[in-house]
Amino acid sequence: ERSNLAGVRHILLVLSGKGGVGKSTISTELALSLRHSGKKVGILDVDLCGPSIPRMFRVQDNDVHQCDSGWVPVFVDQDKSISLMSIGFLLEKPDDAVVWRGPKKNALIKQFVADVAWGDLDFLIVDTPPGTSDEHISTVEALRPYKPLGAILVTTPQAVSVGDVRRELTFCKKMGLRVLGIVENMSGFVCPHCSECTNIFSKGGGEELAKHAGVPFLGCVPLDPQLSQSLEEGRDFIQEFPKSSAFPALAHIAQQILDGMSQRSS
Repeated sequence: ERSNLAGVRHILLVLSGKGGVGKSTISTELALSLRHSGKKVGILDVDLCGPSIPRMFRVQDNDVHQCDSGWVPVFVDQDKSISLMSIGFLLEKPDDAVVWRGPKKNALIKQFVADVAWGDLDFLIVDTPPGTSDEHISTVEALRPYKPLGAILVTTPQAVSVGDVRRELTFCKKMGLRVLGIVENMSGFVCPHCSECTNIFSKGGGEELAKHAGVPFLGCVPLDPQLSQSLEEGRDFIQEFPKSSAFPALAHIAQQILDGMSQRSS
C-alpha cells in the first residue's frame, strides 16, 4: 500500500525548546522562500494547542475534506504550490481550546502523518510546539520510516532562550535526528528611518551555540515590522517586501537548505 508520504522528497522539522521564538514564522517564511525557488511545499502544523499556521497564510476559515487516501490538505494558492494541515482547520470555533491529554494528542499526530494526502512535494516542513516531550517524540517516531532530512532549531539571542534550545540539541541527539542548523530570530531591530540596528535581546547567542555544538549557523533574522505585518495579514512577505531588512536573511537560510539538499542528493 502506497504511503501518503511516498511523494515527499524531504522532511524538515522546525524545533525549539522555547516558546515564542518564532518557529511558525520561520516555517512560514521558509515555505514561501522555497516556493519562490520553484519548489512545492507542505506545512504540517503539529502545535496542537497553538495552531497559528492557518492564520499566517490567511486560510483559517477553510475546511479539510476527505478523499480516498485520507485528508486533503488546504491549498494556499491556485497553483497548489503550498499545502497545509493543522488542527486549526478541524476546530468548530477558532477560539476552541484543545484540552487533551498526551495519548489523544499523540494519536492525532500519528493520524496527521499517516492520513494526509500530500501528493508530490519537494519539502514537508513540520512546525512543532515548544519542548522535548510527548508530541515531539511521537512526531519524530512517526516520521522516522520516511527518513527526515533533519531539524532546524530556532532561538532568540538571549541566554534564557539559548539554554532551552541547547536542550533541544540534546533531544535531537537522543532521537537520532540530524541538526541542519540554528536560526537566531529577533536578532536586532533595524530602524526603518535611520537603518541603525538596536540589539533588543542582546546578540550572538545562536551563533555561539552553533559553534559550541558543531552544527551550522544558518543566520540571523532581525525584528521587522513589515514581516510582522505580512504574517498578521496573511501576505507573501518574500514577494511583497524584497527591500526589507529580514528578506536577505530569510532568502539566505532557504538557499542553504537547498544547497544542503543538493549535496545530499549528489
